[in-house]
Formats: sequence, structure tokens, C-alpha cells
Amino acid sequence: MNRATVALLLEVVFFALAFGWRSWVQWRRTGSTGFIRPRRGASTAELLGSIGFVLALVLLVAAPLADLAGMARVTLLDTTWAAAAGFTLGVGGVALTLVAQLAMGDSWRIGVDLSTRTDLVTDGVFGSVRNPIFTAMVVATVGLVLLVPNPVSAAALLVLVAALEVQVRMVEEPYLRTIHGPAYDTYLTSAGRFVPGVGLESATR
Repeated sequence: MNRATVALLLEVVFFALAFGWRSWVQWRRTGSTGFIRPRRGASTAELLGSIGFVLALVLLVAAPLADLAGMARVTLLDTTWAAAAGFTLGVGGVALTLVAQLAMGDSWRIGVDLSTRTDLVTDGVFGSVRNPIFTAMVVATVGLVLLVPNPVSAAALLVLVAALEVQVRMVEEPYLRTIHGPAYDTYLTSAGRFVPGVGLESATR
């Protein structure tokens, strides 16, 4: 089985579990799939975050297809060790995504609904990282880049990181601060934004 086929299979598993199965579980628990579309009158940041996220997913699928179509790979990463590392990161990223999604319980959602208040999850993996789902998705995408190192996979990684930065910093963090107030401000002092210890904020903010 070639590297592009392996990448496609990983993506099918990821989409089926992280979006399909998880949204079904959410619907059974709460009556909502957890998918929230940008509301009418949404800010530019919210629209950019959503559009960028969708574009990144499209590029993720396009990358292995481009590889199968003959797009040239980056020679430096066209090695057995890179493919092995990519597979490991891909599987690990998918697994961590599911673990983090389940840890959110009924608070899991994709997008922001200003009319809904969900519990602030600060235990488990969320005790050290505020956005472990997004971190896991980036890890899985790095795995894809190593599996099919071409311009499309590189673009997918760059677009995903940019979209998540916009979504987290300009949409979700202001929303959570508004909803949870001092509790969220305290949480910011102990859990990193995407990596433990990185992105902490001062308690005097």
C-alpha cells in the first residue's frame, strides 16, 4: 500500500470518528450534533476561522489525491523514516483528537453559539492545554505532510494553523471570557493555549 493510500485511509477514519461518530454521540446525549454554523452578522474573524478550517479540510483530502496524480514530493521528506513518522503522528493525532473530544462531554461543539452556555472543562487533558483537540488535529496534519510531502499538504498545514489561531484567539477566547468570567481568567493562568506552559496569561489581566 503506497503512502497516499495510507493517508487517505487515515483521513477517512478521522472524518468518520471525529466528525461522524462524535456528532452522533453528541446528538444522542443532547439533541444537538454540536455543529454550529457562523451566525448571521458574524464577525470577520469568525467567518475567516470557519472558512479557513473548511479549506484546510479540503486541502487535506486533496493532498494524497494530488500525490496519486503524480505531483512531485519534497525530496528531503520522501523517505521511509518520514513515512513511518508520518503514520505514527497521524494515528496518534486521530487518537488524541477523540480522547480530547470525549473529555469535553456535553460541552463539545464546533463553532460558537452566543445563546448557549456550556460547562468550562478544565480537568483531564484540558488541565494543561486549553485546546487539545486543535493541537491533536495539527499533529495529525503534520503526519499527513510527512506521508505525502507535497505543496498541497504543506498548504493544508499552514491554512489549518492560521485558521485555528484566528478561531481561538479572536472568537473562542473572547466568547469563553464573556461566558465564564473570572473562572476562565483563572484557567488561562494554568493551561497553555495549544502546548502545556505556552500561552499562559497573567492573573492580573
